[in-house]
Amino acid sequence: MPALAPAERGTRARVARLILEHGPVTAAALGERLGLTPAAVRRHLDALLAEGMIEPRTARQRGQRGRGRPAKLFGITDAGRSAFEHAYDDLAGSALRFLREHLGDVAVGEFARAQVAALVTRLARVVREAPVEQRVRVLAEALSAEGYAASASRTGQGGEQLCQHHCPVAHVAAEFPQLCEAETEAFGQLLGVPVQRLATIAHGDGICTTHVSPHPPARLPRNENSPDTGTPDTESKEFGR
Repeated sequence: MPALAPAERGTRARVARLILEHGPVTAAALGERLGLTPAAVRRHLDALLAEGMIEPRTARQRGQRGRGRPAKLFGITDAGRSAFEHAYDDLAGSALRFLREHLGDVAVGEFARAQVAALVTRLARVVREAPVEQRVRVLAEALSAEGYAASASRTGQGGEQLCQHHCPVAHVAAEFPQLCEAETEAFGQLLGVPVQRLATIAHGDGICTTHVSPHPPARLPRNENSPDTGTPDTESKEFGR
């Protein structure tokens, strides 16, 4: 088989990355996003399928089922995800092992927090300027722009879930959980509420899932000009103040 031209390899990599970052997508959506003809999209998809980088999936039907076949989606496989990650894993893993051997686990944790601090700096403004009830969704959108393929959804208990379908350091984080811990701390800082990591790709789960506690209702400012009626401060009692 003749070697691919650099432009062809680049386009195929863009197709694979788009599938990785945006979850299962249709061939038509890929063509529209990348400006490719249906024939070109099909050629790249067939090659990625043959390489085991992607797999076909059937779209779920919502509401009344229409005529015709359901749309076929293409999702990334574990092998496809690994292809994007392994290029950096060996070097990153070696560097962290060196750091742990010479300076200990504390230094690894400090390094992890320093790395995540750059992410916090980039995302802090857009998240904190959003209305409180929209911050998790805004954070998910910002993380997706960073390549994490994130989404947000509400839970039945009043909180929200932040899901990341891609982790660029998953293989390294399996050995160094400080990376996941630092990222979780950063989410809490950005959102201003307690968060809890429920699942991680690094530990073999399909996605990284973080539970976000609901924001407490804002306290109403006390009118200092009104007389003190002696009424108990029920709001302070409610929140333990």
